[in-house]
Amino acid sequence: MKNQFITSKSRCRLKLAVTLGAMLAVLPVASAKNPDHVLWYDHPASKWTEALPVGNGRMGAMIYGGIKSENIQLNEESLWGGMPVESNADASSTLPEIQRLLLEGQIDKAKELSERSLKSNPMRIRPYQTFGNLLLDFWGPHTPSVKGSSYRRELDMENGLACVSYRIGNVTYTRELFVSAPDDVLALRIRADQPGALTFRLQYTRQQDATAYPLDKNTLAIEGQVFDLPEEDMCAPGLHERFAGLVRGKHKGGKMTVRSNAFYVEGADETVFYFTAATDYNFSKLDFDSSIDPMQRCKDLLEAIDEKCYDTIRKRHMEEHASLFNRVSFHLGEAPDLPIDQRLARVKKGETDLPLIVTYFQYGRYLLMNSSRSPGILPANLQGIWNQDIYPVWSSDFHTNINIQMNYWPAEVCNLPETVLPFSRFINALRKPGRVTARKTFNSKGWTLNHLTDPYGHTSISDGVGWGTFPIAGAWLALHLWEHYRFTEDKKYLCEEAYPCMAEAAEFLLHFLVKDKKGHWVTAPSNSPENHYRLNGKNYNLTYGATMDIEIIHELFDACLEAGRIVPSDMSFNRRLEAVRKQLPPIRISTRYGTIQEWIEDYEEAEPGHRHISHLFGLYPGTQITPTNKQLFEAARKTIERRRYYNENEANRNGSYTGWSRAWMINFYARLLDGEEAGKNVNLLLQKNTADNLFNLHPPFQIDGNFGGTAGIAEMLIQSHLKEIQLLPALPPQWKDGEVKGLCARPGIETDMVWKEGTLRSATFRSKTDRKVTISYKGHKKTIRLKAGENKQIIF
Repeated sequence: MKNQFITSKSRCRLKLAVTLGAMLAVLPVASAKNPDHVLWYDHPASKWTEALPVGNGRMGAMIYGGIKSENIQLNEESLWGGMPVESNADASSTLPEIQRLLLEGQIDKAKELSERSLKSNPMRIRPYQTFGNLLLDFWGPHTPSVKGSSYRRELDMENGLACVSYRIGNVTYTRELFVSAPDDVLALRIRADQPGALTFRLQYTRQQDATAYPLDKNTLAIEGQVFDLPEEDMCAPGLHERFAGLVRGKHKGGKMTVRSNAFYVEGADETVFYFTAATDYNFSKLDFDSSIDPMQRCKDLLEAIDEKCYDTIRKRHMEEHASLFNRVSFHLGEAPDLPIDQRLARVKKGETDLPLIVTYFQYGRYLLMNSSRSPGILPANLQGIWNQDIYPVWSSDFHTNINIQMNYWPAEVCNLPETVLPFSRFINALRKPGRVTARKTFNSKGWTLNHLTDPYGHTSISDGVGWGTFPIAGAWLALHLWEHYRFTEDKKYLCEEAYPCMAEAAEFLLHFLVKDKKGHWVTAPSNSPENHYRLNGKNYNLTYGATMDIEIIHELFDACLEAGRIVPSDMSFNRRLEAVRKQLPPIRISTRYGTIQEWIEDYEEAEPGHRHISHLFGLYPGTQITPTNKQLFEAARKTIERRRYYNENEANRNGSYTGWSRAWMINFYARLLDGEEAGKNVNLLLQKNTADNLFNLHPPFQIDGNFGGTAGIAEMLIQSHLKEIQLLPALPPQWKDGEVKGLCARPGIETDMVWKEGTLRSATFRSKTDRKVTISYKGHKKTIRLKAGENKQIIF
């Protein structure tokens, strides 16, 4: 097999390839749509998980594409119920006793005392809410009351455009919608190719807390205020956050009037509507703010585009959107010319559609860049930014025991580092309320939070003591800031944003950890997220020193020590980290099953097929379980095999039965260098956990599975967590021929690859700075020099 690195005999060929690459890099991109980047359908959506999403990081919309009636469901990232509440339990005096009881194995007493003293008040948060809907109803001489011919509904991911077209009689109708980041507006254009063919009503609706009225002859105003009803374990009821929106209409031909909550258009040739929304949420305060006028914010945004034509706004949007999306290309063959839902149905029947995997991968990138970037200020939540409900499942919150972290797994490797910045800033904003939780509940310095949060800085234990006690969450979140530095090498960011957050999270741990009977530093109380163990015939979740905790602490302390060699740091603090790290418990292998032990003791599992696989954090996204330790590496494999256990006669379920858990499996198998199993789980993700619009289903819809699936596919193609760039480390045998461009490796090296018959043929690298890097492929390693801004190609 010819897989050697380039030699001196190949230098001329390399020089030519580099020159041609540079020439091709400046050629204009073809205007034809890439089939891998388009979701299209031959019928309207009948439900929300068939509708198509657009967004700009701050606002989102779901488009159904109806003929007689159209539904455009709207979101604004900061529209939440609730309010800031300092709900921390003051457990500083009882915590030592809880810890003593846990360490002595008196779990029942520890649980009883924890229930009395660790419970926050209130225990739950209010939800993220829909902004409402724009509904279109068409009638008149060309009323589309029957199924239109040549119907097509599509989402062009590359340009961020959702389009609907159909023909009725001799008239072709088209609708186009996008949400612009440069101009921060939603734009909707409705056209007919015959004059006077457009007669319709566009109205705003929301089931509660909002009204709409004419502001002027072409503008509809929306004003609302969240009224939180009395609910058990929730914050005080009452009028809370205020919100507003504006819809401005323009038309060619016919006439337009505004009445009550609607526009009425008669006999028009074309109409254009611009929508924007705002709330009085103040991120700097993690609170809503009476000094903010959300209606004025909307007026300012529409005034800024008043002199711009639709085509100008559209062009600005497309250029900006494509500049992010087109950083990565991926190809696994020619896509069949069939609607996405039909292709997905075939996959669910067992057929192979490799290009659909490419579309799913790019869809994850598309969703991330449209739910987490400027002009948005908040990170992607459990549904990204898209939510149709006032009371969504799990409040569509920021879940911090796996879900929000998974949202950002693909960001760096998939060349979208901008999407991390709202997440990074939010994590830093949580440090202030997190210090109160650290001090009052855990009797510690530093900062932390538990298993969920909201835009108001909720950091206390929520939803129940056993379920919600997760004081390691702050450390896990802080690691994402370190990863952003590892990919970008932005020392200013490391110094000003990342390291202070990381160090303060580590400071919390130094004060929170206690010594167990074996002399190890452990967390107490602790749990392995949402799972239970069996002891003396009972199920428990509270424990001390859960394996995931120890793995996260190892990663954070290592990161702090490495960062401390790059930016100014306290040497005494570093010595404390070193000393405690040496006395953390080791990752243990269960004597029962040969798997990675999930708890500090080798307890019996209450649910072997549990959806969380937290004790494999050290495999992914961590870096402690690697091929260099063969025992742990094989134990990790056995852990996955056992987690996927299923017995129809018992309550246990397959450990990847939820969408996000299946996505985690892909990443695990990629780190295990098992391309065949990783590929099987990609197919299973499509077969079992994917809606017709490619939204991931928990079920119901949860966007983390989309993001985790995209990250897993990237991890199959490139890995760089071991200080070398591994090429095609887990390529499935079915992916025989392919190419990918623009994936990123630590530290920010863009990589292109081409493979044929399962063998890598060439790889090209680009770096922003001069550096040496080690490249690895199938056990062969080579150190190469990269020059800033130049392409370096290796032939295999």
